Amino acid sequence: MKNGKLDRRVKYTKMVLKKSLIKLLAQKDISQITVKELCEDADINRTTFYAHYSDQYDLKSKIEDELLENISSYLSDSMESGSDEVVDAVEKIFEYIRENAELCQMLLSDRGDINFQKRIMMLIYSGKIDTLISGGRIPGEYADYIRAYIITGCIGVVQKWLDDNMARPSRNMAKLLVALSMELPESFGAKK
Repeated sequence: MKNGKLDRRVKYTKMVLKKSLIKLLAQKDISQITVKELCEDADINRTTFYAHYSDQYDLKSKIEDELLENISSYLSDSMESGSDEVVDAVEKIFEYIRENAELCQMLLSDRGDINFQKRIMMLIYSGKIDTLISGGRIPGEYADYIRAYIITGCIGVVQKWLDDNMARPSRNMAKLLVALSMELPESFGAKK
């Protein structure tokens, strides 16, 4: 019983710190946020903060890692359920983004880390692009350019969707991204 109570406290602490960071990041850059500010907003003491995180960057990094794990889990769940359809997997990602819109908007915004944004898109598209390269449909010397183009384009589409308050259905957005992402390499390879 005592462990359950402790676990709930830890979960609560991490949740309020996460919410505080998201709130503060909507106002300013991570470099301008202090641990003191986070603790005051979350109504916890600094000792509690330091029991879980080394600084505000560590907190942000842990939030990003959690998001990547969840997206990766969504992808593997869709693949295990017998669906090898890329659109289905991407739709699940859009649904996850919708459910976590405030967090995703913060992490994918201009204040977000571009390397983190690339890591998200690499989860989805790296295998498909590698298959097109190994199958000879994309010349290897252009693979990095095409990969960079697709990743930054996908990030831009997701950012625009978030900025538009996710007005379009997740399925439609998934179809759009897959069409934009997969048609380019295939048409490029066809011209070879």
